[in-house]
Amino acid sequence: MFSFFKKKSAPPAIPASSETPTPDTVSATELIPDTSLPPEIPSAPAVVPAAFETAPPKKLSWTERLKAGLSKTRDKLGKSLAGLFGGGKIDEDLYDELETVLLTADMGVDATLHLLKDVRERVSLRGLKDAAELKGALKDSLNDLIGPLEQPLDVTGRKPYVIMMAGVNGAGKTTSIGKLAKYFQSQGKSVLLAAGDTFRAAAREQLIAWGERNNVTVIAQQSGDSAAVCFDAIKAAQARGIDIVLADTAGRLPTQLHLMEEIKKVKRVIQKALPEAPHEVMLVLDANIGQNAINQVKVFDEALGLTGLILTKLDGTAKGGVIAAIAKQNPVPLRFVGVGESIDDLRPFNAKDYVDALFD
Repeated sequence: MFSFFKKKSAPPAIPASSETPTPDTVSATELIPDTSLPPEIPSAPAVVPAAFETAPPKKLSWTERLKAGLSKTRDKLGKSLAGLFGGGKIDEDLYDELETVLLTADMGVDATLHLLKDVRERVSLRGLKDAAELKGALKDSLNDLIGPLEQPLDVTGRKPYVIMMAGVNGAGKTTSIGKLAKYFQSQGKSVLLAAGDTFRAAAREQLIAWGERNNVTVIAQQSGDSAAVCFDAIKAAQARGIDIVLADTAGRLPTQLHLMEEIKKVKRVIQKALPEAPHEVMLVLDANIGQNAINQVKVFDEALGLTGLILTKLDGTAKGGVIAAIAKQNPVPLRFVGVGESIDDLRPFNAKDYVDALFD
């Protein structure tokens, strides 16, 4: 038996009648002077000490939040690069040091070698001599490498647009679904969630809580088959004219072959519900795993045919350079990045913003 969950709307406010008594109010211009004081001595206005005045917290822009979120990676990379770019001549010793720094930032061997080769070519073409000029060449090279990953998700033209979510346990998949629901709602889209993670304890309840928070319907069942939940959710979305279906699945490791076969079945059942679906197969990656992300992308891509990635928890890791490794070894489009726990801290990936946040 499937269940439909939707947050109940608050009862409409009852307008007050004209006969409802209201408390007496006195405007500042109607205050009666204190006659107990001599008329020539006016009352002094109350002064609030500056120490007690509290300004509302400043709301950071997305660029500022991205920069703050990448602070650990930037500190690890920037402190090392600061010494390299401080001055002096460009020589082989400098390139050797740059190689070490890039590997330390978790960019991987392939991406590091690619960047070194590209930087050398830029230095030669531009006739650069001073190490301080190397920073711009490295930024341009990194931008060109990861730029192709910047492919915003286009959900137009299909209704419902079905997004199948996959990932290992603890990557932040269910949380990302809740944030995606909010993101699509901000674009005026209606959203329905499928609680397809029927294995993890409380996964269903967690998704229902996100549904209530965003006022979004959740299709779920107490236990049973993940594929059946996703099938029912798509049929419900078709009947209700929903724009977006976000289908959760149970977390699994790429080495758990029986579970990888199970998620292939989920995709086949989704295709039975809607032949052209899923329109997007999105893998959620935890930035903290560094180079292990490459193996996850490879295995899930072979099993499902990935069309997009979400990289979460960039704010908690010094391994943000893994994006370069993904771009070089398995360039699946990076749709979204997460840099915090706030519901607004999941945004479309922008290569230039990312590179600027790493270096500046």
